[in-house]
Amino acid sequence: MRFVHTALPARVRFGCGVVSAVGEEAGRLGLRRLLVLCSPGQRALGEMVSVALAERSAGLLPAAREHVPVEVADAARDRAAALGADGCVAVGGGSAIGLGKAVALEHGLPVIAVPTTYSGSEMTPVWGLTRDGAKRTGRDPRVLPAAVLYDPELTVKLPVPVSVTSGLNALAHAVEALYAPDASPVTSLVAQEGVRRLADALPEIVADPADVAGRALALSGAWLCGVALGSTRMGLHHQLCHVLGGTFGLPHAATHAVLIPHVLAYTAAAAPSAAAAVSRALGASDPARALGELGRALGVPGSLAELGLCEDDLALVVDRVLAEPYPNPAPPTRDGLTRLLRRAWAGAEAS
Repeated sequence: MRFVHTALPARVRFGCGVVSAVGEEAGRLGLRRLLVLCSPGQRALGEMVSVALAERSAGLLPAAREHVPVEVADAARDRAAALGADGCVAVGGGSAIGLGKAVALEHGLPVIAVPTTYSGSEMTPVWGLTRDGAKRTGRDPRVLPAAVLYDPELTVKLPVPVSVTSGLNALAHAVEALYAPDASPVTSLVAQEGVRRLADALPEIVADPADVAGRALALSGAWLCGVALGSTRMGLHHQLCHVLGGTFGLPHAATHAVLIPHVLAYTAAAAPSAAAAVSRALGASDPARALGELGRALGVPGSLAELGLCEDDLALVVDRVLAEPYPNPAPPTRDGLTRLLRRAWAGAEAS
């Protein structure tokens, strides 16, 4: 057994009501002027966080968008500089946290993350920017949030369809971390537990969206999945999602939810220990099929076609993946990717 494990420096506060401690966390970091970032739909929550910061609030920018278009990132960087901000608070899902990371990448400003979805981005040093229809990603320790406040009460109003796609997005992070080339015993244990918690929590959320206990379980699972993703390299699944989102504008979380059973089916034979870990977490002998059944039971979109992808675009997706493939236990081939994508596009069972 040979491996290298690097623990990422991150401070986590978890519990109902912890969002009120955002000013305390800013003070612990020595920050005096923080720009609050959120999406337009989360403006009210952004204003609440700005009030909680009190005199430490430098302003609010409700401009976050999915896949972090470079023009939005540039505007946020300019606003932070104009306000003399020495830090940011990113409130919301992966879009808002991704925007905070873009500011951190440019100006080195610390980020405090207040997640309201299950994206897991807050636990990774991974950034992404979209320019001219192409999404570019990278890793930089500067973009890892300095503090994360997980408040389950902030996720109670997250609509059920968004909750389940966001949760399956997080689950996909953990599945891919299990067969990453730099996986370790620590990341594998964390990833397996993250899969188990989300698979248990998401049906509870569908049954009772206001149940804080179910929301807390899902949020803790998303945290673990994010830790696993942040400690490992991304593979074929994430590359496909980046191409589909950056080039064709497909919704990020739903794309993850549709694809992960198919990518696991493609990869499982080449990564038997990872497939076995997913089986243990799900209590199922066929993990890819079980993931597909879980998605259908939760009511997520069933195909890439349903998300708006045209069949004629599949060949371009294959070309872009093969041009610079991410590491994967089952290396991508033109025939293999074409079969995988055609099944995902048509909504066929993962096989």
